[in-house]
Amino acid sequence: MDSHAGPLNVRPSRLEELEADFAALAPQLADNAERKALSILHGMVQELWRTQGSGSMLRPQSGPTIEDIVDLHQHAPAMEDDAVSTPLSVGEPAPDFALPDANGRTVRLSDYRGRTVVLAFYPLDWSPGCSRQLDLYQQELEEFQRRGVEVVGISVDSLYSHGAWAAVRSLTFPLLADFNPKGEVARRYKVWREKDGFSERALYVVDGNGTIRYAHVSPKLQHVPDIYELFEALDGLTTRRAA
Repeated sequence: MDSHAGPLNVRPSRLEELEADFAALAPQLADNAERKALSILHGMVQELWRTQGSGSMLRPQSGPTIEDIVDLHQHAPAMEDDAVSTPLSVGEPAPDFALPDANGRTVRLSDYRGRTVVLAFYPLDWSPGCSRQLDLYQQELEEFQRRGVEVVGISVDSLYSHGAWAAVRSLTFPLLADFNPKGEVARRYKVWREKDGFSERALYVVDGNGTIRYAHVSPKLQHVPDIYELFEALDGLTTRRAA
């Protein structure tokens, strides 16, 4: 093992790059409770980096470890409520959108024209069901890639939250911030939960022509969609396209 490995098994130079990205993006965030929460999270990560150090001799720790942050979702309140939405129908054109990813880069659905994409709407970063669901997609990313399918996550969290959450959970596919106007894209896709201020747990498969080929809303917020059903839908789309 590299004796100079830092927290999260990331080289110190990468942590320095992330720190520079955060410093550049932070002034763009509105001065509200979310900015304060993200600043606290940023401070926690910085403290872990400082106390663990980058050398082979680690100082004793009395505070939380990176593993504690990774496991935060296990102690978060569960989301337990029925679905309230009916998704767009299969065969409809998928509404285009332009949303920032965790690096501030604008991503449009039209960028994926010619490729199949899975749009995974989920309620919130850091929550139990969302952590399990997106961890699963990361673990099965090769299966999506083998089918020539792109995976994109969408929630109302800010790009700062997405960046921290993706780093902690080692997520490599894009997470898009439906943050401002809040939930606008979820509304277009008919999966917005007005009383909660976040989206349903919903999946859309959009083909290379921008047409919806599969649509699913979890009957309960805590239900992670069956990935085998999703793969079956993707394989069926491949078969129809070949025919």
